[in-house]
Amino acid sequence: MPQVIEFAVDSLETNALTKAQLADLLFDQIGLNKRESKDMVDAFFDLIVQSLIDGKDVKLSGFGNFQIRTKAPRPGRNPRTGEEIPIEARRVVTFHASSKLKEQIQGSAADSAA
Repeated sequence: MPQVIEFAVDSLETNALTKAQLADLLFDQIGLNKRESKDMVDAFFDLIVQSLIDGKDVKLSGFGNFQIRTKAPRPGRNPRTGEEIPIEARRVVTFHASSKLKEQIQGSAADSAA
């Protein structure tokens, strides 16, 4: 079973896990120095971003897949004025959680409901 790193959510400023907090966890749990921890987290996300920019899918086993999708141009409407405006084609990132992640989330939701 993979090692689970736990941390107190109460100590977080928001309910979101930040890159700085990930770096702190690497520092606390693995023993990298603070600079190495920050550099490792930044390099990880830079690699993901560059892969997506290059049009490559990113698959993280047990977590999920990030994919680039090209959306076709379509007609839109300004909600304030009702004026029709064209929405240009664009690339968007989609995320699909793995079945393993979904099961873990459902399991923790069931545990907290009980």
